[in-house]
Amino acid sequence: MMKYLFGPVPSRRYGRSLGVDLAVPKTCTLSCRFCQLGPTPHTTVTRTAIPDIDAVWAELREWLAQGNTADYITASGSGEPTLHLHFGDLLRRVRDETDCRSLLLSNGSLFFLPEVRRDACVADVVKVSLHAWDQASFETVNRPHPSLRFQAILDGYRAFRETFTGRLDVEVFLIPGVNDRDDQAGKIAALTASFAPDSVTLNTSVRPPADSSITPCSQERLEALLPLFGPHAHLGGKEPQNVTMTYSQEALVGLVERHPVSLSSLAATFEKTEDELRALLQPLLERGDIRLFPAVGRLFVGGGYAARNK
Repeated sequence: MMKYLFGPVPSRRYGRSLGVDLAVPKTCTLSCRFCQLGPTPHTTVTRTAIPDIDAVWAELREWLAQGNTADYITASGSGEPTLHLHFGDLLRRVRDETDCRSLLLSNGSLFFLPEVRRDACVADVVKVSLHAWDQASFETVNRPHPSLRFQAILDGYRAFRETFTGRLDVEVFLIPGVNDRDDQAGKIAALTASFAPDSVTLNTSVRPPADSSITPCSQERLEALLPLFGPHAHLGGKEPQNVTMTYSQEALVGLVERHPVSLSSLAATFEKTEDELRALLQPLLERGDIRLFPAVGRLFVGGGYAARNK
């Protein structure tokens, strides 16, 4: 079974995205209330070289040598990838030694560090997040490590935009009653415009959140807020149905362990009926490799860390 790779993950924006997990579950700077992997046991800002980047690259090189392809090779997974001291080395190797594009999925919380911005510049596409408008709202939504300061992160985004020549995407996650009022979303939109991303995605809860009290914004509410974010903004909020994978137990477990997926979407991903998929899931359920659990009005499949923390 692959230790560091998962997918390719069906992605709304990025097609077939092969995930490369550079974190020990769950290692993050934040404990976001909406995180699909559950709460962070202990937030950290300490950057480490674990896992070994050469071992990660060896697994990726073997995957590519088998004739596999992906639209993007993506630094993401079960924690914040920029906490890895050598995430930039992975991006450089993808650029120099593969035909794939590279994608960094980051919460952006360490972009106040020049060395993080320098390494992030290697990626073809960088996606960061902005769900707040000041320190208090940042703490409410993202529950950050105590040392993190919202203004420093925002300044880091602006500095990054000045040097980054690739595509910069921003995700704004909206939570009813927390950051979805017109004035709140307007403040987020104004700050987002200040560093000129190439696109803005408005998202809401479509997967099991860490805070079970969170509910999704309605489609109507998202559509009403969309114009605040300008012509390059679009709506997320739906699971993709147009990216498929060949079924194997290894592929399924690797995917749902880091990326809980609804049963219906997972069936479409593996081109199975829900009944066919349930039959395939049964031995994995009996071994405890995965579990089924209800959330946000649907039945989800999760595994490993994600399942244990629901």
